[in-house]
Amino acid sequence: MEIFKYMQKYDYEQVVLCHDAASGLRAIIAIHDTTLGPALGGCRMWTYASEDEAIEDALRLARGMTYKNAAAGLNLGGAKTVVIGDPKKDKSEALFRALGRYIESLGGRYITAEDVGTNVQDMEYIRMETKYVAGLGEGSGDPSPFTALGVFQGIRAACKEVFGTDDVAGKKVAIQGIGNVGFNLAKYLKEAGAELIVTDIFEENVKRAVNELGAKAVKPDEIIGVECDVFAPCALGAIINDDTINKLKCKIVAGSANNQLKEERHGDMLQQKGILYVPDYIINAGGVINVAAELEPGGYVKEKATRKVEALYNAVLEVIEIAKKENIPTYKAADRLAENRINLLAKVRNNYIK
Repeated sequence: MEIFKYMQKYDYEQVVLCHDAASGLRAIIAIHDTTLGPALGGCRMWTYASEDEAIEDALRLARGMTYKNAAAGLNLGGAKTVVIGDPKKDKSEALFRALGRYIESLGGRYITAEDVGTNVQDMEYIRMETKYVAGLGEGSGDPSPFTALGVFQGIRAACKEVFGTDDVAGKKVAIQGIGNVGFNLAKYLKEAGAELIVTDIFEENVKRAVNELGAKAVKPDEIIGVECDVFAPCALGAIINDDTINKLKCKIVAGSANNQLKEERHGDMLQQKGILYVPDYIINAGGVINVAAELEPGGYVKEKATRKVEALYNAVLEVIEIAKKENIPTYKAADRLAENRINLLAKVRNNYIK
């Protein structure tokens, strides 16, 4: 992978490769942009097929966080950490404390939090070595329910645009990935009367959704082609690609997964097919909004954070309105919303203050 060529193309600031022989740590910290403030982004742990794949994922996710934080109205930049390893077997106190020391060395340019494959306990270990970590037990805690709440509100907004009502009762929603976020989303949808179709690579997650929520289970390779009103990708990214896009039998794509479009042209293809795509970093911002509430003056207030997450309903409608007004795909409308805020505040911050 030509890292510097990629960084130049998308204007990244910094990439840090982290290694610790004693704990087995192999991690990448990618900082994309700090125009709006210190970069906030979660720490993901995954069994990547190669080091190139891990680096590319860190870079893509970091850039996504810049846009997510900007569009959510947060005074934070974008970054991401990925740890190469099996989250079910390779975790240890030493590994996350080693990572914490690398984060501390960045002097506050980057603030981490939990993400796919990590949890509050992992963040507690990191906190032993640095203060630049959010989402701890005594703070905002697990961001998953808030991410799910934001996705639920976004699905309601999308249904209003497509079906003329934001009532999801009777709507068929196919959820790909029924982990922490996916399961919480399924609970919101079930309570609202939606019909659930679910899948996951971990069988125990599927069984839980079937037993507790009455969901219908399908195999992982079948979920893309299921007839439904809403397809909700809640696992890893790049799920909308050349191989899957023609299999979709839905009216809306709206889920919590990051970087759902493998390439931007796939967003154009969804529009051509008459499928409303709700940009991932708009709809899945609930978790980061909740975590960022810890950094506000006065500390974390759950009720205030919840109100901000619920306002993602209006954010999704705003993106849809921009797309219609300017006759552009929704992913471009979301980018425009984020970039306008970054560019405007960059000019404000250029004013000299002694």
